[in-house]
Amino acid sequence: MTEAIIYFKERRLSREHKTIESMIHIYCERKHGTKQDLCVQCQELFDYATLRLVKCPFREDKSTCANCTVHCYRPEMRERVRDVMRYSGPHMLYKHPYLAFMHLAVDDRREAPELPHRQEQSD
Repeated sequence: MTEAIIYFKERRLSREHKTIESMIHIYCERKHGTKQDLCVQCQELFDYATLRLVKCPFREDKSTCANCTVHCYRPEMRERVRDVMRYSGPHMLYKHPYLAFMHLAVDDRREAPELPHRQEQSD
């Protein structure tokens, strides 16, 4: 497994990246018995979630993905993330209370912005 370090300029995206990383680590540790590194399936999910954050058109204004007007996750990956969040959510309150609070109380209440329309180019 190669480990890439991603830095987001936006605090909101950086925090969301830490949140999904923490959730996947909790899930992988408890469901797959890993201690430090993620298993192959969980690493694939984390890499995919990171890529989706990097390519998010809303950047700092984004809502949580569940509230978003644009669903950029493939259906099978979206279901895997839902499973991770369902399992890890309660554990986040104990292991990462700040991230859990910000995700539930702040980010989840954020309204999803509309996707800006592309301007057509004239000849």
